[in-house]
Formats: sequence, C-alpha cells, structure tokens
Amino acid sequence: MSKLCSMQEAVQQFVHDGDCVYAAGFTHLIPFAAGHEIIRQGRRNLVLARATPDLIYEQMVAAGCARKLIFSYAGNPGVGSLRIVREELEAGRLEWEEYSHFGMISRLQAGASGLPFIPMKQTAATDLERANPNIKRVPDPYGGKDVIVVPPLHPDVAIVHAQRADKNGNAHIWGIIGEQKEAAFAAKHVIVTAEEIVDEDVIRSDPNRTLVPEIIVDAVVEAPFAAHPSYTQGYYDRDNAFYLNWDKVTESREETNRWLEEWVFGVKDRREYWQKLGAETHARLKVAPRPAAGVDYGNY
Repeated sequence: MSKLCSMQEAVQQFVHDGDCVYAAGFTHLIPFAAGHEIIRQGRRNLVLARATPDLIYEQMVAAGCARKLIFSYAGNPGVGSLRIVREELEAGRLEWEEYSHFGMISRLQAGASGLPFIPMKQTAATDLERANPNIKRVPDPYGGKDVIVVPPLHPDVAIVHAQRADKNGNAHIWGIIGEQKEAAFAAKHVIVTAEEIVDEDVIRSDPNRTLVPEIIVDAVVEAPFAAHPSYTQGYYDRDNAFYLNWDKVTESREETNRWLEEWVFGVKDRREYWQKLGAETHARLKVAPRPAAGVDYGNY
C-alpha cells in the first residue's frame, strides 16, 4: 500500500503535542519543510532531539513549539550562537539535556538496537558528566577502565529527508550521511520527505543506497527543496547567506516573529516558499552535474 501523503497530512497524523521529535540530518538534508509545517499546525510542548539543533530548532523554539531540547552542540554553524535558543535556556524557559555528538548517536544506536544503554570510551568531556545525570560510568566487566554509558533514545517520530524515495518509503541517500538511519530505527514512527518520488525499480537498481527501508516508514512526502537553507547533494547548494542573515534576524524577537509570519505562516507549502525565495536565490544555489561512476550489480 502506498504511504504517499502531503506534508500537512503526515504532520497531522504522526506529530502530536508533547511528542519527542527527531529531525535528522547533519549539515546536509535537514528537514526544514517538516519543521515549518509543525510550526504552522501549532504543535506545543515538544521535546526536540537532534545532534545539532541548527536553525530548524531555533525557528521551532521561537514559534513556541518546544518545552525541551536534547542535543549535542547548539549553534548557527559557521556563524555563532543560536540567539533565541540561548536566551530561552538562560532564562530557564526551555529544559535541556546536552551530550557529545558521539553520546547522542550512541543513544540512538541503543534505541535502535533495543538495548538498555550503550557503552562509550571515556572522553575529556567530564563537565558533561557533572551536568547531565544520564551520563554514567560503570566498571568494565573485563577489568579495564570504567566506561561511559548513555540511555537509549526512542523518539516518538523521526523525520528524515532523502534525495529520492518510492511510494512505500524506501529512501535513497547519498553525500554526507548523518544519523538518519539510527534515528529512523530508534523511533516509534518515521516520516520520510524526499526531493522526488521515483519508481520502485529505481530504488531496487541501487539497493546499497537504501538507508531507510519501507518496513519502518509510516509516511512518505514528496517535498522538493525541503532542506533549504541546508542542502541536498546533487539538487541544490547550502544557502550560506541565509545562515548569516538569520543571525541578524534573531537579534530581535520582533524581527524573528516577522520572519515567521512571512516565511512560515505566510506560505501554504514548500513550493510556495521556494518560489518566494526568487530566481536569484535559485540560480545561486544551483549545482552543476557530477554523476558518480556506474555500478554493475550483475545477476541477482
């Protein structure tokens, strides 16, 4: 049965007030379109988990969607602090748990594997151990040094953006791979958004690119340009100017609210958002073709 639906339908069905939401993607393939739809639908009291909150979670925090962040490194990549997130944290209006990058991915691995915890080597991040009681040390049963352990993370919903997917949810991803696979397998529900929906034969022609399989996917959404201002390898570039400008926008709550009104509430969907960005931005983010060499899988 086809799992294709609109972004509005996917969010309405699988994202609820109070849920733990994991929007996956590291630098690349960040599902901004889904985040904007969550804002438009007025979700509240969400626990937003992500290795790097990035602008997507700052926008959701600014819109009043979140009560807690679970993260490793919070910042506007290459620019500086997430001004609003920092303001909310320092004011005590936003709960938080902080881990190292490896700690966050380990939590997802534990969740995906059905384990009660997962061990890691000791690191220099002893301050995190003191600040976060979920990070513990246990004796090595084989007589070595104590190991660090972290609990599993089971998001209520993981959102993964991919280059292409079929109508059943089998998703191809290439370029920088983040925590998409771990987040999807750890979550109770999975929404896949994709730049394009392709025939099942296209997916089957290159099975090694299928990072997320249909057996764990609940909804599939065709969503071109859904990762902007981050990028989708082979489709469009990262909008570095946007990240720089966002730092200026968030200098005041009034300007941030104006941005949300214009660019989230003021457009009905991602296609309208992309058209609103204009031809100059489209041209600036256009990428030249660079196909990989073909692979012959032979008979199977």
